Amino acid sequence: VVDTLGCAIGGYLSEPAKIARRLASSVTSTAPSRIIGTQDYSSLDMAGFANGVMVRCLDCNDAYYSPGGGHPSDMIPAPLAVADTLERDGRTVITAIALAYEVFCRLSDQVVTSDLGWDYGLFCLAGAACAAGKVLDLNQDQMGHAISLALTPSLPLGTTRVGELPMWKGCATASSIRSALFAAQLAAEGMTGPNNPFEGAKGLWEQSGVTGPVILDRFGGGDTPFRINETTFKYYPSQIHTQSPVGLALELRQRVDLSQIDSISIKSYRSAVSSPATEPEKWSPKTRETADHSIPYTVAVALIDGAITPQSFTAERISDPALRILLDKMTMTEDPDFTRRYSQEYNCRIEIKDKSGQSAVAETSFPKGHRHNPLSDAELSAKFRGLARPTITDQQCAEALDLLWRLEDLPNLQGVYDSLIV
Repeated sequence: VVDTLGCAIGGYLSEPAKIARRLASSVTSTAPSRIIGTQDYSSLDMAGFANGVMVRCLDCNDAYYSPGGGHPSDMIPAPLAVADTLERDGRTVITAIALAYEVFCRLSDQVVTSDLGWDYGLFCLAGAACAAGKVLDLNQDQMGHAISLALTPSLPLGTTRVGELPMWKGCATASSIRSALFAAQLAAEGMTGPNNPFEGAKGLWEQSGVTGPVILDRFGGGDTPFRINETTFKYYPSQIHTQSPVGLALELRQRVDLSQIDSISIKSYRSAVSSPATEPEKWSPKTRETADHSIPYTVAVALIDGAITPQSFTAERISDPALRILLDKMTMTEDPDFTRRYSQEYNCRIEIKDKSGQSAVAETSFPKGHRHNPLSDAELSAKFRGLARPTITDQQCAEALDLLWRLEDLPNLQGVYDSLIV
């Protein structure tokens, strides 16, 4: 929650977030929920949408990869929205978030949505509906209908993350959150959905192209670990596959003369190199959404600037001709051994050769933020401040962090929301 709300306040000033807030603030409700960063309220579903856009637009929130994956913290605005409306306590919120992660991650373990042409927001629908239903105290039948009502009308297309990426890339899962909240409310009122949304005729598995049985592992608890503990925090505000290359580029920057670089060779696993290999937009991005998904671009910026921040993706930075000089010297290739070891490891190797033939090499299996190379609480708080301080004050950051690190003891979320008003 610390990480997710830091991302939300960091994304507050983005254009997609402004659009989402304008729409959300125009909606009134007899059961209102707060829009993060403001004193404004909206309906549950529209507050969840606006907050979800803020969380996602910097591409700096957590990630989970098994064979499938995505960003499970995209779902956190769902239980936050319901808990704000119903004044639920922090323990209820934490429980609902853990449930959402169990649903999302265990489905992702079984089904690779991207291979089937769908967006990972498909599993955000199910997980967020469960989280919202948990806070709403839905019974078992109602929870089943909430899941069905979230999935049946709302399957998201994989085109969201292909080619030159639009604003919608950072909004797609927020739309899933909105649908999930609406579905949970419908179920709470007694609305019923199709009885077999997964395995039934014309259901999710048949329509999405899944050919084999999908059998979920036991959910966390007792001797079974919770999937939320297997996610990766991002250290840089860019796509998960850029995390290792960016870290290596920052390391190599201390060992090379940028003016003497002759070539930059990047080797990684298939999922990392497939996008640059098949999408020319990743070598010459025009939008921030494409740039923050581009390994070549983020490596070039890291080498030149010595940092990757939200300011690395402004229109002026993206169009800088100096970046093209480095981009023209890069190659990216798949290492089959790295592919075999993914997703347990996020291997990357970068070799930079200078004009004299000398080379500098760096390699990693676990980027900073991975569970095997984790952020400390102090580093996570520093990340929160780094993202939030352009928008809120140091004192507000301190107040918010004090509350968030004590979330399990809070009687409600009012103080958290108040501390984040821009």
